[in-house]
Amino acid sequence: MLRPRIIPCLLVHKGGLVKTQRFKDPKYVGDPINAVRIFNEKEADELMVLDIDASLNGVEPDFSLIAKLAAECRMPLCYGGGVTTAAQASRIIDMGVEKVAVSHSAISNPALLTEMAAAVGRQSVVVVIDVKKKSGFFTKGYEVCTLNGSRVHKIDPILFAKQCQDAGAGEIVINSIDRDGMMEGYDVEFAKQVKSALRIPVTFMGGAGALDHVGQLISAVGVVGAAAGSLFVFKGKYRAVLINYPTPEQKVSLCRESIEKL
Repeated sequence: MLRPRIIPCLLVHKGGLVKTQRFKDPKYVGDPINAVRIFNEKEADELMVLDIDASLNGVEPDFSLIAKLAAECRMPLCYGGGVTTAAQASRIIDMGVEKVAVSHSAISNPALLTEMAAAVGRQSVVVVIDVKKKSGFFTKGYEVCTLNGSRVHKIDPILFAKQCQDAGAGEIVINSIDRDGMMEGYDVEFAKQVKSALRIPVTFMGGAGALDHVGQLISAVGVVGAAAGSLFVFKGKYRAVLINYPTPEQKVSLCRESIEKL
């Protein structure tokens, strides 16, 4: 039976684990391999690792780091950053990673998703869509950004998500730039719109600052992935670095309502 997933998302910058706010000012919070070991002990549902340098700098994935992550990780692992070809995706899957995420490449090369699905299976193809609200008093809605928010594409995120689904994506991750690192809660209303438009699994990221926020998302949207960074690497109002994750009992409590709706 499908159930909600609670997913720590780790951002890798210059080889270290960082956390951003609205995609800016990366703060070093530790070693990614050590974080993986802690999440192993805490029995996380899944883990997402995104290299935020690779695509921006036009370099290929850090296969050495991926090999270390895959060897250490004891839960399903999704890796993204610098993937531009199906051959790279296949190499990453062969290392023991379950899912490969792309973002900018899904726009710059629309055929890539179909090629990746043929090479590794669509269940392993993830598209991360970074979204932000359009600026301007008379402008409403959301737009898609890539390359750490530095490039804006005049594309409707929901339409783009549906195009990715049709092209071969097996999962969509919606990441809110406006809420990244703010710890004030998910954009639940937009999440409901996205979920109702797609037939493949969807994960939402950006804004979680308390377990209640995860519960609110799951209660409102149903069986989705609830991903977070700050929630799982910071503790308290002073944002002290502490790797944490809900206990099994807390997970059951958070997910119970959506499971009962099935």
